[in-house]
Amino acid sequence: MAFGQQSGPPASHKQIELLRSLLQAAGHDDFRTARHVFGLTQRQAGGKFTNGEASELIDRLTADESSEPPPDSGTDSGNEAVHEPVPATRSTPKRPASPRRSIVDSQRALLRDMPSEVLADELQRRGWIAMPPP
Repeated sequence: MAFGQQSGPPASHKQIELLRSLLQAAGHDDFRTARHVFGLTQRQAGGKFTNGEASELIDRLTADESSEPPPDSGTDSGNEAVHEPVPATRSTPKRPASPRRSIVDSQRALLRDMPSEVLADELQRRGWIAMPPP
């Protein structure tokens, strides 16, 4: 393999767009400005990712967002399957709420196209119990 070449199938357009929106929500203009913060290579800073690299970076970025403290609602039934992410309260917010909403919408669009088996496998990998509907 030549120097700087991808070592797998290229990432899909949806993955690249999701990455771009996640990086913008994290306060970066593009892949180049996020290069050193996220340890991207020159190839990745140019927007060229393999499928595996894009998936790994998406997981890292979404894990960073999910590490924010959850809001204290007081009434948690525990039956809700999907929780709307809420930005942490700060006196001076770093990012507006609209990019966050577009990220969630992009993620939901990606999940709608995923086969149920893939979603169930990922949930089980994260420690959840997934069963087929009755």
